[in-house]
Amino acid sequence: MDNNFPEIIFEDADCLVINKPAGLAVHGGGNIVGKTLADLLIERYPNIAQVGDDPTRPGIVHRLDKDVSGLMVIAKNNQSFENLKEQFKTREINKQYLALVYGKIENDDGEICFPIKRAKDGYRMAAMPLNATDLLVRRTPKSRDKGNIAGVFQAKEAITSFKVIKRFINYTYLEVKIKTGRTHQIRVHFFAYGHPLVGDTLYFTKKTKSKNDKINLGRVFLMASRLSFSSLAGEKQDFTIKLDTNLEAFLPKF
Repeated sequence: MDNNFPEIIFEDADCLVINKPAGLAVHGGGNIVGKTLADLLIERYPNIAQVGDDPTRPGIVHRLDKDVSGLMVIAKNNQSFENLKEQFKTREINKQYLALVYGKIENDDGEICFPIKRAKDGYRMAAMPLNATDLLVRRTPKSRDKGNIAGVFQAKEAITSFKVIKRFINYTYLEVKIKTGRTHQIRVHFFAYGHPLVGDTLYFTKKTKSKNDKINLGRVFLMASRLSFSSLAGEKQDFTIKLDTNLEAFLPKF
């Protein structure tokens, strides 16, 4: 048994549900060094190398950022891969996260609908608020918004909803759901909303960077805590995990 393999939450002949730890990249590319989840999957399940559209992402139908932890479903055969891929495409899969952000969010719940595009630097994403005061919108852009911000129509629709779990003096603990699956969606949305995630070293302000350096969490305070989908047999599969112990221990400090 490989002690480096992530915790297995569920497994059957068609899929595998794991709790990916922070610090483990899902697949290679860019500046990624060391073993990835893709490498570990092939080592443990050699046949999975033939599953999916891309041999560098065996059985992988979605991803979590390297410094984010939580639930992922992996397809173990091509029938399961196509089934899960279609559910992600049609937004039938439910993904729920726990996050800690800087600042006190006054709304008890809300929806951030900023379209997202790749930033000019190439390795980050950029959210596109429709105008300077449109910080919380409940719609996608219309044609009349064309002049508000250049480039909004080159961006892709992105929808993130949230509910406040608890407010601290300078932080807000949230339950977050995403209706779309854009790269870095939660992180870039809350950054654009004015509340960067604690521990995020990619999307930050000068003030939150200084706080991150002092806190030294070593990861983003974001965890995929719930995942539900339908099996090949059409049965609903629903999985929930508790907040990571290192994140849970971090909360009382505030």
